[in-house]
Amino acid sequence: MTEQPPTRGPVVIDIAEEDTFADTPATAAPITDDLPAVLKAARIGPRKSGRGWLGTLFLSSLLLLITTAATVAAWDFGVATLARNPVLGLAVAGLGAVAALTLVLMILREVAALARLRSVDALRSRAALARAGGMSEAQEVSKAVRRLYANRADTRWARDMLAEKGAEQVDADALLDLTERAFLAPLDRIAAEEVRNATRQVAAATALVPLALADILVALTANTRMIRRIAECYGARAGLIGSWRLFRAVGAHLIATGAVAVGDDLISSIVGGGMLSKLSRRFGEGVVNGALTARVGVAAMEVCRPMPFEALKRPSVSGIVQTALTGLFQKSSADGA
Repeated sequence: MTEQPPTRGPVVIDIAEEDTFADTPATAAPITDDLPAVLKAARIGPRKSGRGWLGTLFLSSLLLLITTAATVAAWDFGVATLARNPVLGLAVAGLGAVAALTLVLMILREVAALARLRSVDALRSRAALARAGGMSEAQEVSKAVRRLYANRADTRWARDMLAEKGAEQVDADALLDLTERAFLAPLDRIAAEEVRNATRQVAAATALVPLALADILVALTANTRMIRRIAECYGARAGLIGSWRLFRAVGAHLIATGAVAVGDDLISSIVGGGMLSKLSRRFGEGVVNGALTARVGVAAMEVCRPMPFEALKRPSVSGIVQTALTGLFQKSSADGA
């Protein structure tokens, strides 16, 4: 017969007076959500280049070597031409001076364009955090938007309305909504029209041009022109380097949001293109390429805008495709028949 282990009774834990909590639910401090800090912490910044200082030193020395060689060759050519024919040498020297001055002006324009892009990016980041920052931050953002479009005649009515009704707003959301509607509503319509034009051009070229790779060339050209015009529409003028930076930003935005994501309104356009491809393969490809162009255009609007879409609704890809391609393929089919 095995011996049963002894049962244990209840355990009493004495809590000393000094071990009690100092705060009670009634006296504890309220929990505050530091939304700007959370947004800043969650923001995904650009990754630094991984080539290191050796790669940077190599590229810098290579660029300096090429520049020096080109300068010496140009100098020798000018001296030799001047020694052979003084008049022709002076003409070559004048052309060189004009080229050098043009290069300096182009560099200054690129620097100004990059500064303009950075200011718009910084303003968009401030506007995204201003709703949680209080009335003072909203007023600063509103003034910055007004300064951004101070020299444009098409925003004079918006400036006057904001100067008249801006002081009547009592909270940050109302002031930012008023600023967005006043300045960006007409610019959104112009930018959306640029997206529709590019969408129509790409879809028509894909459906009607039978040459191989011609639709790719047309799509690349139309998308490049569309992104530059959207940037100019919102005041972010882009030069050569600025355009490359802008294209990278649009591509990063497309990757972050998903170019073809489940639930996005691009799916309906893709499905519509698949249904149309049963009647004509080229027409179906035209709808799909046009929908992708419209998606790039909407992403460019979000990247180039000095304020995020809050008071105004972001244009839908399906709506842009529908309005851009209405009657296009029916007319093309009638002409082909």
